[in-house]
Amino acid sequence: MARSIAQTFDQLRKQHRIGLVPFVPAGYPDLETTAATLTALDAAGSSAIEIGFPFSDPIADGPTIQAAFTAALAKKIKVSQILATVKSVKPKLSTPLIAMISYSIVFRFGLSKFLAEAKSAGFDGLILPDLPPPEAQRVCQLIRGAGLDTILLIAPTTAPLRRAEIAGLCSGFVYYLSVSGITGERDRLPDGLAEQVGQIKSITPLPVCVGFGIHRRQQIVELSKIADGAIVGSAIVSRMKERLSDGPEAIAAAVGAYAKELLGPRD
Repeated sequence: MARSIAQTFDQLRKQHRIGLVPFVPAGYPDLETTAATLTALDAAGSSAIEIGFPFSDPIADGPTIQAAFTAALAKKIKVSQILATVKSVKPKLSTPLIAMISYSIVFRFGLSKFLAEAKSAGFDGLILPDLPPPEAQRVCQLIRGAGLDTILLIAPTTAPLRRAEIAGLCSGFVYYLSVSGITGERDRLPDGLAEQVGQIKSITPLPVCVGFGIHRRQQIVELSKIADGAIVGSAIVSRMKERLSDGPEAIAAAVGAYAKELLGPRD
């Protein structure tokens, strides 16, 4: 049975568990692999899944994710094809799906049209990493009016007043970037992370999920003491790349096994 983002994190809090939010680049290496990977990550126990819409101009994407997007774009992948793929697999999933997409893509597609089609496809929320501040309030209202959750990003350098403004525009969870810069695997969590997450939790009752650099089980164990969710992107894409020549099912199986490894033993 499908769960909402709120239901998912409410359950996690009651169970005193941290959620895993993996990132999947749509269309890499093809849409068949995207569908198979979503199914595998759902079966592995993911709490939500981010689906990245390929974009030619990186916002905060490191080389691993950007290379995957470049490969997908080389195949002329279209927004409508991604939506159709998600719609085809959504009935098999219980995990909430979140679109990570540049606002410029949404704008060109047509905001109202995109929101309606994303909702129909089975998305539960949107992350618009480059939504300009003057537009953010109006757009977030329209997103929520379409029945989708809004998820915005807070960085270590985001000023306190701006943090409160961003948190107030969120309805799913707050996405905290553990470091400034670009995505990519890192050996350790940054100093001061607990204080940063605690500050965000002091201004919003929403879950706080942490991304950028996370790729080890031990990092997630450490995060479980301070955050509600761990977002893993580049490491997922790296596992996909390792199995590119083996086909969709093998790629999906490798990613699913990695997600289980990150989650560790389940009670």
